[in-house]
Amino acid sequence: MFDIGFGELLLIAVVALVVLGPERLPKAARFAGLWVRRARNQWDSVKQELERELHAEELKRNLQDVRQSMQQAESGLRDQARQVQDGADALGREVEQVPGTETETFIEPRPVTPRPVAAETTAEAPAQEPADRALTQEGPASPAQEPSR
Repeated sequence: MFDIGFGELLLIAVVALVVLGPERLPKAARFAGLWVRRARNQWDSVKQELERELHAEELKRNLQDVRQSMQQAESGLRDQARQVQDGADALGREVEQVPGTETETFIEPRPVTPRPVAAETTAEAPAQEPADRALTQEGPASPAQEPSR
């Protein structure tokens, strides 16, 4: 901000020491620091306030631009809808003016129902296992082969 070098600060410190003396110099340095801090805080708050206002203004400008573009799009759509409606009306009048034209009635096609597919009726009973067959025909051969109940 200010172009003050180390030599210049040293000269200011020596002059302050001579003018104020060693007893009042620390108190004066604290007082000067307090005022510098207050000035910086004030400057920062003003700067932040300006940035907020600029940002709010930019948002308002963007909102206005969006509103204008929406209005333009809406008016364009209304014009196109009006043109389509005018074209449809003109086409309807032209059809009415053609002699000997009648409106044809269209026959709706009947819905096609699918033919039923024959289901397989060749379901067989499951075959018996050889061990089960042996039990049912001969009976148990030994006590170890008896079924548990």
